[in-house]
Amino acid sequence: MTPAVRRLGPDDVETMRGLNALYGEAFDDRETYRYDCPDAAWLARQLGKDGIILLVAEQDGLIVGGLTAYDLPKLEAARSEIYLYDLAVAKAHRRRGIATALIAEVQHIAAETGAWAVFVQADYVDPPAVALYTKLGVREEVLHFDLPPLARD
Repeated sequence: MTPAVRRLGPDDVETMRGLNALYGEAFDDRETYRYDCPDAAWLARQLGKDGIILLVAEQDGLIVGGLTAYDLPKLEAARSEIYLYDLAVAKAHRRRGIATALIAEVQHIAAETGAWAVFVQADYVDPPAVALYTKLGVREEVLHFDLPPLARD
Protein backbone atom coordinates (compact mmCIF):
# COMPACT_ATOMS: atom_id res chain seq x y z
CA MET A 1 0.00 0.00 0.00
CA THR A 2 1.29 3.46 -0.95
CA PRO A 3 1.30 5.98 1.89
CA ALA A 4 -1.04 8.96 1.61
CA VAL A 5 0.72 12.33 1.31
CA ARG A 6 -1.00 15.36 2.76
CA ARG A 7 -0.23 18.94 3.71
CA LEU A 8 -0.50 19.90 7.35
CA GLY A 9 -2.62 22.82 8.56
CA PRO A 10 -3.24 24.64 11.85
CA ASP A 11 -5.26 21.73 13.29
CA ASP A 12 -2.34 19.30 12.85
CA VAL A 13 -0.20 20.25 15.86
CA GLU A 14 0.07 16.66 17.14
CA THR A 15 0.96 15.40 13.66
CA MET A 16 3.65 18.09 13.46
CA ARG A 17 5.02 16.88 16.78
CA GLY A 18 5.14 13.38 15.31
CA LEU A 19 6.96 14.72 12.25
CA ASN A 20 9.52 16.42 14.50
CA ALA A 21 10.05 13.10 16.28
CA LEU A 22 10.59 11.39 12.90
CA TYR A 23 13.11 14.07 11.91
CA GLY A 24 14.92 13.68 15.25
CA GLU A 25 15.24 9.94 14.69
CA ALA A 26 16.19 10.17 11.00
CA PHE A 27 18.74 12.96 11.49
CA ASP A 28 20.00 11.59 14.83
CA ASP A 29 19.26 15.02 16.29
CA ARG A 30 16.59 14.58 18.94
CA GLU A 31 17.70 17.72 20.78
CA THR A 32 16.78 19.97 17.83
CA TYR A 33 13.72 18.04 16.64
CA ARG A 34 11.82 17.59 19.88
CA TYR A 35 8.30 16.29 20.28
CA ASP A 36 7.53 18.51 23.28
CA CYS A 37 8.28 21.95 21.86
CA PRO A 38 7.63 24.51 20.58
CA ASP A 39 4.28 25.10 22.26
CA ALA A 40 0.99 24.25 20.53
CA ALA A 41 -0.07 27.87 19.90
CA TRP A 42 3.20 28.67 18.14
CA LEU A 43 3.03 25.50 16.04
CA ALA A 44 -0.60 26.18 15.05
CA ARG A 45 0.33 29.71 13.87
CA GLN A 46 3.20 28.38 11.76
CA LEU A 47 1.06 25.57 10.32
CA GLY A 48 -1.46 28.19 9.21
CA LYS A 49 1.03 30.18 7.11
CA ASP A 50 0.86 29.70 3.34
CA GLY A 51 4.62 30.16 3.02
CA ILE A 52 5.40 27.18 5.25
CA ILE A 53 4.85 23.85 3.53
CA LEU A 54 4.71 20.79 5.77
CA LEU A 55 3.90 17.44 4.19
CA VAL A 56 3.56 14.02 5.77
CA ALA A 57 3.35 10.55 4.28
CA GLU A 58 1.07 8.41 6.43
CA GLN A 59 0.43 4.69 6.34
CA ASP A 60 -1.81 2.74 8.72
CA GLY A 61 -2.08 5.77 11.01
CA LEU A 62 1.71 6.23 11.24
CA ILE A 63 3.89 9.02 9.89
CA VAL A 64 6.40 7.27 7.66
CA GLY A 65 7.88 10.34 5.98
CA GLY A 66 7.80 14.09 5.95
CA LEU A 67 8.98 17.22 4.22
CA THR A 68 9.40 20.83 5.34
CA ALA A 69 9.73 23.58 2.75
CA TYR A 70 9.49 27.36 2.65
CA ASP A 71 8.04 29.56 -0.09
CA LEU A 72 10.48 32.45 -0.62
CA PRO A 73 8.94 35.41 -2.49
CA LYS A 74 11.36 37.16 -4.84
CA LEU A 75 11.59 40.88 -5.47
CA GLU A 76 13.35 40.95 -8.83
CA ALA A 77 10.40 39.20 -10.47
CA ALA A 78 6.79 38.36 -9.56
CA ARG A 79 7.58 34.81 -8.56
CA SER A 80 8.93 32.73 -5.71
CA GLU A 81 11.24 29.82 -5.07
CA ILE A 82 10.53 26.97 -2.72
CA TYR A 83 13.35 25.84 -0.46
CA LEU A 84 13.11 22.19 0.56
CA TYR A 85 14.60 22.33 4.04
CA ASP A 86 13.98 18.93 5.64
CA LEU A 87 13.07 15.55 4.14
CA ALA A 88 13.06 12.25 5.98
CA VAL A 89 11.59 8.78 5.69
CA ALA A 90 11.41 6.33 8.59
CA LYS A 91 14.17 3.75 8.31
CA ALA A 92 11.77 0.79 7.93
CA HIS A 93 10.01 2.52 4.99
CA ARG A 94 12.95 3.70 2.88
CA ARG A 95 13.53 2.79 -0.78
CA ARG A 96 9.78 2.60 -1.48
CA GLY A 97 9.29 5.90 -3.32
CA ILE A 98 8.07 7.87 -0.30
CA ALA A 99 10.69 10.63 -0.58
CA THR A 100 10.00 10.90 -4.30
CA ALA A 101 6.24 11.17 -3.62
CA LEU A 102 6.82 13.93 -1.05
CA ILE A 103 9.06 15.84 -3.47
CA ALA A 104 6.50 15.41 -6.27
CA GLU A 105 3.83 16.93 -4.00
CA VAL A 106 5.97 19.97 -3.22
CA GLN A 107 6.64 20.30 -6.97
CA HIS A 108 2.86 20.31 -7.57
CA ILE A 109 2.46 22.98 -4.90
CA ALA A 110 5.22 24.98 -6.59
CA ALA A 111 3.38 24.81 -9.92
CA GLU A 112 0.05 25.74 -8.29
CA THR A 113 1.53 28.76 -6.53
CA GLY A 114 3.60 30.00 -9.47
CA ALA A 115 6.99 29.24 -7.95
CA TRP A 116 9.64 28.95 -10.61
CA ALA A 117 11.85 26.41 -8.83
CA VAL A 118 12.19 24.08 -5.87
CA PHE A 119 15.73 23.97 -4.55
CA VAL A 120 17.43 21.81 -1.95
CA GLN A 121 20.89 21.37 -0.43
CA ALA A 122 22.56 18.06 0.25
CA ASP A 123 25.70 17.20 2.17
CA TYR A 124 28.48 15.34 0.38
CA VAL A 125 28.48 12.88 3.29
CA ASP A 126 24.86 11.85 2.51
CA PRO A 127 25.11 9.75 -0.68
CA PRO A 128 21.44 8.61 -0.67
CA ALA A 129 20.24 12.24 -0.63
CA VAL A 130 22.73 13.25 -3.32
CA ALA A 131 21.62 10.33 -5.51
CA LEU A 132 17.91 11.13 -5.03
CA TYR A 133 18.26 14.83 -5.83
CA THR A 134 20.57 14.11 -8.78
CA LYS A 135 17.90 11.77 -10.20
CA LEU A 136 15.18 14.41 -9.83
CA GLY A 137 16.88 17.68 -10.69
CA VAL A 138 19.86 19.60 -11.99
CA ARG A 139 22.93 19.50 -9.78
CA GLU A 140 24.84 22.70 -9.05
CA GLU A 141 28.09 22.96 -7.15
CA VAL A 142 27.73 25.77 -4.62
CA LEU A 143 29.19 26.77 -1.30
CA HIS A 144 27.04 27.18 1.80
CA PHE A 145 27.91 29.60 4.59
CA ASP A 146 26.28 30.05 8.00
CA LEU A 147 26.52 33.69 9.08
CA PRO A 148 25.83 34.41 12.76
CA PRO A 149 23.31 37.03 13.81
CA LEU A 150 24.90 40.24 15.15
CA ALA A 151 23.41 42.27 17.97
CA ARG A 152 23.28 46.02 17.44
CA ASP A 153 25.55 48.13 19.67
